[in-house]
Amino acid sequence: MEIMQQEVSKEWQEHILPFWAGLQDLEHGGYYGEVNVHLERDPLAPKGGIAAARQLWSFAAAYRVTRDPQWAGHARHAYLFLRDRLYDQEYGGIYWMADYSGRPQDTRKHIYAQSFAVYSLSEYCRATGDQEALSLAQNIFALVEGKGYDPQIQAYKEEFDREWNEQPNEMLSENGVVAEITMNTTIHILEAYTTLYRVWPDPLVHSALENLLSMLYQRVYDPVRKRLNVFFDRSWNSLLDLTSFGHDIEASWLIDDALQAIGSANPDYVRMVIDIAYQIADTAVQPDGSLINERHGDHIDDTRIWWVQAEAMVGFYNAYQRTGDERFLERIQQMWAYTKAHIIDSRNGGEWYWSVQGSGQPDSREIAGPWKCPYHNSRFCIELIERMNQA
Repeated sequence: MEIMQQEVSKEWQEHILPFWAGLQDLEHGGYYGEVNVHLERDPLAPKGGIAAARQLWSFAAAYRVTRDPQWAGHARHAYLFLRDRLYDQEYGGIYWMADYSGRPQDTRKHIYAQSFAVYSLSEYCRATGDQEALSLAQNIFALVEGKGYDPQIQAYKEEFDREWNEQPNEMLSENGVVAEITMNTTIHILEAYTTLYRVWPDPLVHSALENLLSMLYQRVYDPVRKRLNVFFDRSWNSLLDLTSFGHDIEASWLIDDALQAIGSANPDYVRMVIDIAYQIADTAVQPDGSLINERHGDHIDDTRIWWVQAEAMVGFYNAYQRTGDERFLERIQQMWAYTKAHIIDSRNGGEWYWSVQGSGQPDSREIAGPWKCPYHNSRFCIELIERMNQA
């Protein structure tokens, strides 16, 4: 694993981070909104709120880990765009989308996007000590709890207009349903609050994390199938027989990270973490070492998506730390070999492909865009480096 650690560190510091740093928009702020599959930048592409938050997180985390001042500069640049262009000074929260110049383009407020703002602002404070960023994270936390959480049904709502009137969840529904509650939003609120708690260990955040963990265990987790259900109505009825392999393995380590942040050793939650990891390792990893995307009923989507491979390697290493089962290390090494061969874009000026078909052919999706950011693969590199250093 020592060789893999060296390879991962090099990939992160010499390939992933320089690619995203090269998209810095010095004229309008933030980072260019799109690079297509042909590696052509579009300086007039919109800049997504989620992408901007993830860019901030990635550069802030890079500075925290490396203390390299260039990443502090990029983190500051990303922070100023989020603060000055994407944060709604009148109604609070961050917008879904700005145009290339930073003018609000889609002013809807989605709790998923707010969670990434809390996550990235908290990481920026963690890396730099910036108290203004923490204050902004606290403000958005209060909005999410006040506007986004429904205590009567113990669930976080999804989508709102600019003035915080609830709307149908267009942005995080798929597979032919409009979900009022989603697993995806729930796990990313957990992720955000975990980082917020590390810089602001307030009882309100602790209580919210305890509530989220209970919600995931009691409402989202299916202990028979050892998976997280994905889409729900307002009464917590699951809307689809859908297994999202990438979200499951990502959630397993995010849940464990939250447990460690608040000092919880709840055996039910720990068992959930381990069972999910074994279920994914045993049923969704392919002979070539990759992890496929999802199963909807009897239909298997065998696309190999960039973020799914990245999160799976973290999730499997977390499971190895929990269990000592070296089978998880074998899975990681096989998946890293697949990622190097097929997911990492070796073209001059490339980064990671969005996805690869079962045949090994890369798809034509963008290399950078509203959802394609440095967060998943940067975080995989950071988590593996830090966890291996502790071994």
